[in-house]
Amino acid sequence: MIRRLSDLWDASPPAFWLVAAACLYFLVMAVRLTVIDVRSHLLPNRIVFPSYAVAGVLLLSACLVAFLSDPRPTLAAVLFGVPGLGVVAGGAVVWVFYFVLRLIHPPGMGFGDVKLAGVLGLYLGYLGWTHVFAGTFAAFLLGGLWSLVVLMAKRGTLSSAIPFGPFMLAGAAAAMVLLPA
Repeated sequence: MIRRLSDLWDASPPAFWLVAAACLYFLVMAVRLTVIDVRSHLLPNRIVFPSYAVAGVLLLSACLVAFLSDPRPTLAAVLFGVPGLGVVAGGAVVWVFYFVLRLIHPPGMGFGDVKLAGVLGLYLGYLGWTHVFAGTFAAFLLGGLWSLVVLMAKRGTLSSAIPFGPFMLAGAAAAMVLLPA
């Protein structure tokens, strides 16, 4: 994300500010949801649902502004580079993936996690499919490692519930920060 921001600053300052605002919103949302999920094992709709609108508007606007400010778009960009397609597709794919997991094993995942997955997919989809897959994988890796720590410390059992939202947010953040855009 940092490289993408750097590139946007040179190519389209308005798109830069839109993405910077989206990143700031992500940070605030992530902190609020992490605290709430750790305390109550809930991801409140009053935070998650507006996040679709805020992230969607900011990221889609950034895509459109960057696309329109390109002085000489390539033919491939015109034919296949529909502004924001990655944002929408990323949100849909990650949401469907978590929804299927919820259908397969309902006690293993709350529906709040499914709803949050779509928001994270918007952010990751903005950066590309590598980020979508890496952010999703990182969430499960981090959650699994935490579960192992809890089990080894004898602070829980295999049937213990852990709040998964913080790991989803951390996985998405790791993919956004660590992977090149």
